[in-house]
Amino acid sequence: MKGEAGRSERLFRAAVSAFCSLTRPSRRDIKQLEVLVLPLFDTVSVEARRFAAAALSECADAPGALIRRLSNEAVDIAAPLLIRSKVLRDIDLIALIGRHGVPHARAIARRADLNPAIADLVWALENPKLVRLPLPKERQAQVEAASRAQILNDGNPEPVPGISADNARRRLRSMMVPVQTTPVATTEQSAGSLRYAKLRDMALTGNPAFFQTALADAGQIDFPTAKSITEKANYPELIAVLHSLELSEEQAFLIAACVYPGKFADPESIRLFLYSYRNMQPDAARQSVKTLKAGSSSTPVSLQTVTRSAAG
Repeated sequence: MKGEAGRSERLFRAAVSAFCSLTRPSRRDIKQLEVLVLPLFDTVSVEARRFAAAALSECADAPGALIRRLSNEAVDIAAPLLIRSKVLRDIDLIALIGRHGVPHARAIARRADLNPAIADLVWALENPKLVRLPLPKERQAQVEAASRAQILNDGNPEPVPGISADNARRRLRSMMVPVQTTPVATTEQSAGSLRYAKLRDMALTGNPAFFQTALADAGQIDFPTAKSITEKANYPELIAVLHSLELSEEQAFLIAACVYPGKFADPESIRLFLYSYRNMQPDAARQSVKTLKAGSSSTPVSLQTVTRSAAG
């Protein structure tokens, strides 16, 4: 067994080294590395994975599935990719923060070309208990430049204060559009991750009815109640439902930012949301949802029904 493990280790390292030596790898080269290395992934040592992450961090054409697999390792392995890899898109970075929290977020914050919206989220996660401090001049200039670029891209002739709801929703949706779907075995997905994925995907459609139906299904509340929650000016009831579903604070924030995009245009508003979510007690969340259910009287609406209605 030791000899077999040694052969796997040598093949793994040799394949990665050979790929990194290529100036312009072809699609065949990229696919070949993926086919050779991924089956060996679980059999090689931590040192081999760390070597692969460091070596591939500078390769713009590295296989996406392999890069994402390495990026989901512990941060001491994944850090070079989190900081430098151009293969990782905004959707991947958000997913990594949602899955691994602050350790991965700190590494991602060191990226030279980090999306300002992700940078603000990382800042808020790093400073949950601090009173909002003025942003550094370079960061402020970056935020203002991104806002001007967004206005130009959207074709708005006049700047608007802050970030409009539509602009924020478009930014979030563009960040989350899958560039390449990574197949994940269904047996490895928890019910909680499936619920989150459904809520996230429906929120990102920009169609309130889709998200309201998904929220009703996940929280086992009726559709009118879910609709009422999302149409209110404040989000305490949404926090309670998401908390009762045991979503992480990063996952809950992404959903809330889709539902209430105009409320999270600066780090302070993000900090306040995360503070409220983090400090809600599980019993209080369950009681709030129980109260919502007690006031429900209508039959929940199926997602298929709402989809057909919206399509018509």
